[in-house]
Amino acid sequence: MATQLQERRADPAVALRQSLAQMSDQLKMALPAHIAVDKFQRVTMTAIQSNPDLLNADRRSLFGAVVKAAQDGLLPDGREGALVIFNTKNRQSGGWDKKVQWMPMIAGVLKKIRQSGEIASVDVHVVHEHDKFTYRPGLDAVPVFEPDWFADRGNPIGAYAIATLKSGEVVPPEIMNVAQIEAVRKVSRAADKGPWVDWWGEMARKTVMRRFAKRLPSSTDIEAEFERDDTMVAKSAALAMAAEGEIAQIETEQPVGRLDALEHQIQSEQAADDSGEGPADNERGERLTLDQDMAEIDQCGTVIDVDTKLESLLPDLSEADGDDLFVHAGVCKTELGAGK
Repeated sequence: MATQLQERRADPAVALRQSLAQMSDQLKMALPAHIAVDKFQRVTMTAIQSNPDLLNADRRSLFGAVVKAAQDGLLPDGREGALVIFNTKNRQSGGWDKKVQWMPMIAGVLKKIRQSGEIASVDVHVVHEHDKFTYRPGLDAVPVFEPDWFADRGNPIGAYAIATLKSGEVVPPEIMNVAQIEAVRKVSRAADKGPWVDWWGEMARKTVMRRFAKRLPSSTDIEAEFERDDTMVAKSAALAMAAEGEIAQIETEQPVGRLDALEHQIQSEQAADDSGEGPADNERGERLTLDQDMAEIDQCGTVIDVDTKLESLLPDLSEADGDDLFVHAGVCKTELGAGK
């Protein structure tokens, strides 16, 4: 019996399965009614076992990513969304830690949009240089998009999204070229790693869909989902504004000199952000406060202490940071419960 217990403890998959079971109440609160907790846990374990690196990643970030998936009402099955590993610099040891982030896939985003009950159809595509694509604003109701699926389509040149409401109304398309998409990528926290490198097309579709979703019914729910997606969040508010400025300049065909100056500004702010120095904008201040609050949660010795501390900290945080702190507290409570 003792040997079997030691073997179970030595198997990280067994330990992880037990931890997920202890999170059942938290997952039930986060999941929509149509997704059973046990189904979500089975899909999660399948995803983790199919990528053994997840077992060796930072456990707290893994649990946090799982809870974010539950909050979105999506399954981490690789189609609706994925648990993605990325390396983050450990400032204390100087080495690298494997962290996990939740990444809704475009199929999951489209699923959420269709579930709003007001959308009859929605499409989002990457356009390549050899595809036929035309759209005349004010003249065409929808773009003409004719790819040759069986030929060399060439390099990507942009992406577009369009939707039809159940009323029959066509929502005018959102169209972005590669330069506009790249302006968003440059300011992303995951600009040069993970999904933006491995799945550029997926991220391009999500980028144009994020802009398009603001004009759809129930856009608030979709925007909240993008805010929980670490791969779509800008490093700072200043950089996000810079990206919007670059996009605006591209759309109005401003002189290249200004674009070059803005690119230099973005690169400078990215370097400052990576070094831990830079402008104290609102988001930077909020993230610093969130880090401090998470550290306070980490100091709690019991589940009751975590709940008490969480209740005292939430009122001072933004909605997005409050969600992150709630997830962090739930992971801490799971770990405290496992240590009993």
